[in-house]
Amino acid sequence: MSQSAKFWDKISARYAKQPVADEAAYQKKLKVSRDYFKPEMEVLEIGCGTGSTAIAHVPYVKHIHAIDISLKMIEIARGKVEKEKVENVTFEQSTIDDLNIEAGSLDAVLALSLLHLVEDKDDVIKKVYGMLKPGGVFISSTVCMSDSMLKLLRPIIPIGMLFGFMPSVKFFTAKALEASLTEAGFEIEYRWLPKKGAALFLVVRRPV
Repeated sequence: MSQSAKFWDKISARYAKQPVADEAAYQKKLKVSRDYFKPEMEVLEIGCGTGSTAIAHVPYVKHIHAIDISLKMIEIARGKVEKEKVENVTFEQSTIDDLNIEAGSLDAVLALSLLHLVEDKDDVIKKVYGMLKPGGVFISSTVCMSDSMLKLLRPIIPIGMLFGFMPSVKFFTAKALEASLTEAGFEIEYRWLPKKGAALFLVVRRPV
């Protein structure tokens, strides 16, 4: 098990009980995402956590395949599915590297609060581009650490990781993130920053 998986397993129960930090912003992101959804869509969510967002979106698409590196998070998500009797969402412990998805087969991919946590965001973006159909959309919400006061945490991240109370976090600017997306071939359609230091919400499209 990777160090990241151990960290998220450890905090999964506490994470599941935490309220959304900015409910109004979260609801707007849900609404904007749904503007891009259609009933026949096949959707992948990477880094789904305890599954709340995937479950919130399933009424608007055909099926959501949601993955997370943490088995404990996935177990909580599966429990929600059983309780709410949701049928068109599948939760799986996996990373994007381990997925066997046919190239050009997905209508949409979600990566919410994820790209600043992966080892190589450019590699993830490239993989997402390859999975999407021409015209498919990639929806992300990303804390661009180098643009906020969180950049002050950079010296202590390795210490936090060593003692198991912080995950691995990558530092980059919003400009760098957008450049990574456009260099991969995406076209930016929607950009929203709720407030300074908040997560940058982007909807980008693979050109037809």
